[in-house]
Amino acid sequence: MRLDVSAVRTALAAEGLDGWLLYDFRGINPIAADVTGAGRQGGHLATRRWYYLIPAVGDPRGLVHAIEPETLAHLPGTTTRYAGREQLEDGLERLLAGIRLLAMEYSPGCAIPYIARVDAGTIELIRRSGGGDSPIDVRSSGDLVQRFSAVWDEPAIASHRAASEKLHRVKDRAFEAIARLTRDGGSTTEYEVQQLMARWFDEEGLVSDSAPNVSAAENAGNPHYLPTATSSRAIGPDELVLLDLWAKLDRPGAVFADITWMGYTGRRTPERFVRAFEAVRGARDAAVALVQTAARTGRDLRGWEVDRAASTVLGEAGYGDHILHRTGHSLGETVHGNGVNMDDFETHDDRRLLPGTGFTIEPGVYFPDFGERSEINMIVDARDALVTGPLQTEIRALV
Repeated sequence: MRLDVSAVRTALAAEGLDGWLLYDFRGINPIAADVTGAGRQGGHLATRRWYYLIPAVGDPRGLVHAIEPETLAHLPGTTTRYAGREQLEDGLERLLAGIRLLAMEYSPGCAIPYIARVDAGTIELIRRSGGGDSPIDVRSSGDLVQRFSAVWDEPAIASHRAASEKLHRVKDRAFEAIARLTRDGGSTTEYEVQQLMARWFDEEGLVSDSAPNVSAAENAGNPHYLPTATSSRAIGPDELVLLDLWAKLDRPGAVFADITWMGYTGRRTPERFVRAFEAVRGARDAAVALVQTAARTGRDLRGWEVDRAASTVLGEAGYGDHILHRTGHSLGETVHGNGVNMDDFETHDDRRLLPGTGFTIEPGVYFPDFGERSEINMIVDARDALVTGPLQTEIRALV
């Protein structure tokens, strides 16, 4: 990506911040590398600490190790070199002169661990670099990260929509294969279906960080179950099946789509499964409605609010004790992106849902013998929020 320093300055002014300090050491802060494109020397990961300050007023400036002077050479502004520890500390004081309110990849109380990429010792070092009785006040860069690492441009949005369409085709083919293979008392395995889907990913031009998930019966009760060649169960008649698949187009800048659908290898789905799915569907739809209402009325909406809307529905339906994960996560060039998560369960994500960001809505409930989830994707734009694929309304009968 190309860093737009002018846009960062505008965002800093809107947030009342004096600057944004992007820092990394051996890849511990992938957000800094993503925003700046820095941190590599001749294709190799930089081995020394580097700092890049974008001030609200004035030109950017950086601090790099003398062994790796080209770390920030592609970025606007000037750089200073250091070698020893004392030179580093002196360099930081000069770099941060005049800065009092500073954004970094920091989250108070680690409320949002996805943002908390800078270690406590570095935060201490930065604070005292303000000098004297005026330590630097380090604030979270959470919404800045969203603006400059999680907001999609039009080609990215188009890639997401294309990936979503392809995933739904693969999902339909997988359900058809399960129906065919289990019809008339036959069977297949989770792993066999997974491998079929992986082959169809290749045919569709999709790439992912993992093969898709196929979970039957009790395995669907484990949100992170994944069948392998040595750990997989048969899928027989009259069983619940969960398909979770995520992928993106095989091209630079493409972003992920991520969906989950439920099927049943019988003619009539048992009432227990139906009731659970109705609760999950209601939670999903409550979250979607909240996001859309906020977007259409111009109200700032926080990730934790979306999670709470969904979990309230599940709780009122009697499933509160069977929630095991947040309602949704950011999507990006990795399946878990750098933007806001729909989370008041695992964390308290108070970042805003910004126009141009994409994420999942995926409430689920889990039991020892089964689990159910419905996962869809949304994109917020300037005046609305859109679901980018079909909504499952009932468990799909596969026989």
